[in-house]
Amino acid sequence: MYDKPRLPDPVRAAAVRAVIVTALVLVIVLVAVLSAVAGVWLAFPAVLCALGGAVVATWAVLDVWVTRQMWVQRHGVLSEPSSVAREKLLRRRSGTG
Repeated sequence: MYDKPRLPDPVRAAAVRAVIVTALVLVIVLVAVLSAVAGVWLAFPAVLCALGGAVVATWAVLDVWVTRQMWVQRHGVLSEPSSVAREKLLRRRSGTG
């Protein structure tokens, strides 16, 4: 369906972790806001958890980027010469160049 290749497994795993952590942090932030508006005792602990969760979510998102960079460094990037470069190479090899 799409020509774009799938992400490597370690990068996909890190991305899934980041999405789950971010979703949980958003839920905690919502609980913190609603409990602060309602004036419930849960507001202060929820705000502290939301601040800690923001740090963890930032770490998780950075982990995706670092994991991708490490994968590219270790496994390289598959590249193919363009059609123009291929034509020049064929001309050079045939000696007509």
